[in-house]
Amino acid sequence: MTTLGFACTGVRSDPYAAGPTLVFRLRITAPADTRVHALALQCQLRIEPARRPYGDAEGERLTDLFGGRERWATTLNPIQFATVPLLVPGFTGETEADLVVPASYDLEVAGARYFRALDDGEVPLLLLFSGTAFAGPGGFQVTPVPWDKEARVRMPVRVWREAVDRHFPGCGWLRLPEDVLDELLAYRSRRALPSWEATVRELLAGAEVAERAR
Repeated sequence: MTTLGFACTGVRSDPYAAGPTLVFRLRITAPADTRVHALALQCQLRIEPARRPYGDAEGERLTDLFGGRERWATTLNPIQFATVPLLVPGFTGETEADLVVPASYDLEVAGARYFRALDDGEVPLLLLFSGTAFAGPGGFQVTPVPWDKEARVRMPVRVWREAVDRHFPGCGWLRLPEDVLDELLAYRSRRALPSWEATVRELLAGAEVAERAR
């Protein structure tokens, strides 16, 4: 089995991607006498929320994910962020490669809700690697990449915000069932409202007036 090492040396947003995208720079090492012809990797990224502190405002926004702070000792569990494939070309000794990861802005996704709740600082991430190595010191061998191969990186929150704001500045995204969308569209049409933002604001204003009248 080929001995491989993985490290993440940094992360940046991709300014030229069609949607919000993060790029993780990986350094991969192998024994100096082993020619790696290719690596077919499956890369799993997890958020490790217990590995950073949170301000009061952040804690309130994270309640729907983890509950109140009194429960965090048992609820700050890892959050699945993404699973992406990566094909690494041949190398000897050491190489670097970019792991391209789409950054969801869907607030139904736990990872996106977590990122959005943070004011600043860094996000502790764990990268887990598996797959197949095509390598050998004197020939061509096919061996699995061990499941215990991993790397940690602390991604600045601003990098995620930069990736999302490039495409959706100052905006978020909500997924709704078709019947609810149809009702909203009918309401917007009846009221001749110019945008979805105006539609939601009018509904919120109406709900606030009704609550005050109770």
